[in-house]
Amino acid sequence: QVQLVESGGGLVQAGGSLRLSCAASGSIFSIDAMGWYRQAPGEKRELVAFIMKNDFTHYADSVKGRFTISRGDTKNTVYLQMNSLKPEDTAIYYCNAAVKVTVTTSPSDYWGQGTQVTVSS
Repeated sequence: QVQLVESGGGLVQAGGSLRLSCAASGSIFSIDAMGWYRQAPGEKRELVAFIMKNDFTHYADSVKGRFTISRGDTKNTVYLQMNSLKPEDTAIYYCNAAVKVTVTTSPSDYWGQGTQVTVSS
């Protein structure tokens, strides 16, 4: 099995910063991509950003220029640096990873338990 553990959420004032971390562990052969999604109350879960194993990155338009996704040295950890936070960034943030558990299997999606980010105005 594969586990994703997130940390770093919290309460911050508008204009502030937070850094989210997500560590993947378990039966991992390789990770094709890691990313962050968020879900606000009453809304659908939406993509925030992802990073591929070749370091290609993609961001939602709403966070471009404010958020930065990166991977740790072990490549099993992903970070989301969030600057210039706005009240509309308030949501539960979920880590996602596309993981191959053996060399022959296709990647499967795994999710963390979520971490709350609240931005006050």
